[in-house]
Amino acid sequence: MKTFTLGRRLAAQALAALLLMAGTASAAELNVMISAGFAEAYAELAPAYERATGHHLILTRGPSMGNSPEAIPTRLQRGEPADVLIMVGAAVDELERKGLVQPASKVDLARSQIGMVVRAGAAQPDIASVASLRRTLLEAKSIAYSDSASGLYLSNTLFPQLGVAQQLKGKSREIKGPPAGEPVAAVVARGEAEIGFQQVSELLHVAGISYVGPIPAELQQPTFYSAAIASGTRQPEAASALVRFLASSEAAPALKKSGLAPLAAP
Repeated sequence: MKTFTLGRRLAAQALAALLLMAGTASAAELNVMISAGFAEAYAELAPAYERATGHHLILTRGPSMGNSPEAIPTRLQRGEPADVLIMVGAAVDELERKGLVQPASKVDLARSQIGMVVRAGAAQPDIASVASLRRTLLEAKSIAYSDSASGLYLSNTLFPQLGVAQQLKGKSREIKGPPAGEPVAAVVARGEAEIGFQQVSELLHVAGISYVGPIPAELQQPTFYSAAIASGTRQPEAASALVRFLASSEAAPALKKSGLAPLAAP
């Protein structure tokens, strides 16, 4: 049997359905804003959608949360064009409350976990239990975490919950993410932090690190990556088709490969 690459298989399976969903109107340009945790999956899925529909996707990246100029909420508030948003689900809910997302357009795509990395070749600490994670945090010489959803959870909720917030203050730092910044794993790979935490899908694809694993399940923050249609879209049909495609079983293999847990069965 002939073997197809994932991208070709996705395009072949989704072609007819996408063309029906997107309609037969002339090609549209869609402005898509995504946060870094979905970037790997999007890089594989976007070309399949473009080939199937003839539409052109214009990508803008930024954190799901925060007040940086690059953050998706900030971009929307200053009027940057957007048709589809792909970001942490809780952040989508907040944008809907502010009228920046079409009501009821949010679709959950995948679950995400927070994981930890060390520099390639370094000893891998034990983080399998709450007690061992706490010990690892206290023993680490330096800690890095993101300036978006996972980092905010760690610094504001998890570290205080573990009773280590004060002890970690002088040796932990927040890392500004793409597009202006970089993944936490890149900081760890250069040896500028001994351990680093971020969404697993943002850690796995960075060279020079070793992935230790997810933090214990009982400490995970329930996090979903979701897609939604921006209230200012001028291409609602094409935007809806893209959201449906990302939530489909055809898209699931790319999500899984990126480190996410798709909600649609492949």
